[in-house]
Amino acid sequence: MSSRLWGIIAKEFIQLWRDRLALTLALFVPVAMLFIFGWAINTDVKHVPTAVFDQSGGVEARTLLEAFTNSQYFDIVQQARSHRELTRLIDGGAAKVGIVIPPDFGRQLTRQNVSVQVIVDASDPQVATSAMNAAAAIGAQRSLEILTQTVEGTVLRRGGAPVDVRVRAWYNPDLVSAIFIVPGLIGALLMQTTVSVMAITVVREREKGTLEALVVSPIRRWELLLGKIVPNLLVAYGQMTMALIVAHVVFDVPIRGSLPLLYGLSAIFMFGTLGIGIFVSAASRTVPQAMQLSFLTFLPSIYLSGLLFPIEGMPPGAQVLASAIPLTYYLRVVRGIVLKGIGLEYLWSQVLPLLVFGAVVFTLSILRFRKQLE
Repeated sequence: MSSRLWGIIAKEFIQLWRDRLALTLALFVPVAMLFIFGWAINTDVKHVPTAVFDQSGGVEARTLLEAFTNSQYFDIVQQARSHRELTRLIDGGAAKVGIVIPPDFGRQLTRQNVSVQVIVDASDPQVATSAMNAAAAIGAQRSLEILTQTVEGTVLRRGGAPVDVRVRAWYNPDLVSAIFIVPGLIGALLMQTTVSVMAITVVREREKGTLEALVVSPIRRWELLLGKIVPNLLVAYGQMTMALIVAHVVFDVPIRGSLPLLYGLSAIFMFGTLGIGIFVSAASRTVPQAMQLSFLTFLPSIYLSGLLFPIEGMPPGAQVLASAIPLTYYLRVVRGIVLKGIGLEYLWSQVLPLLVFGAVVFTLSILRFRKQLE
């Protein structure tokens, strides 16, 4: 090879070595992502939060509930006192499964077949399928145990299984994956727009030298920042509107809740993601660096927030990471409004973390941006 070619290769290596941030991101971020996702992603969903409305309170009812708990697929987290309370727990997301045991369960079980209702939040098909299969298996196993018991005085039964587990799937009875995935993609679109586009816009201004020109102009710093934010917000809302139209028209996603509430709560989410974009712009010197850092924040949010894989199937450490990601809470807001039709009274527990995150991150990013301009 010619000396000129060797010179170009040497120059590129020197330039790459000087850009330590880009080199570090290129070498270590893929390995870190591979480790995190390989460790966290698990489609075998267990420990699904479960609420119980036990109208019997007898020994047989407790034995059946112990079978649900011992299977490790169900974690009984709430004891409901009425059907209405059970519905509220499932609507609000505190429970993904509801078990209804009828009155006199034990006494009826000695004479006839008894139906036990299992209500499953089917807005997430993976969680719903796992819960439905496990519930049916537990009912069959308990029926087999009862049939094989030799208790003196037991009356021989006629018909089917003693414990008839009847599963009802709510919100997405056909378990269509698109109904679960498509509303969640709205959150991914908003995050991608507000983080990467915001960061790249500011960094591009700095690369061209126009940012300094704007700083020394009569425009105030808050006006400069607001002028950058408003177009990104409008673009994000435009994407959101188009996504909702496509979801409803093309994929038959039902929109059961209040759209003004969804748009209002989306603004809270975007304040936090805009803050992340401003932080990324402050840490980047070039557009490729801004794109890499945006990718670094975007990819964990996609895989650990529950957009593609259920959080219930992740190990405890990954669930802790998921609880620190704002997209986790926003997805529950979107799916709660779009699929369940619930209001703010059920969503406040998801909105509060978004408010705290948005206030802290946006404030810190503004201070960092102002300091960088000074």
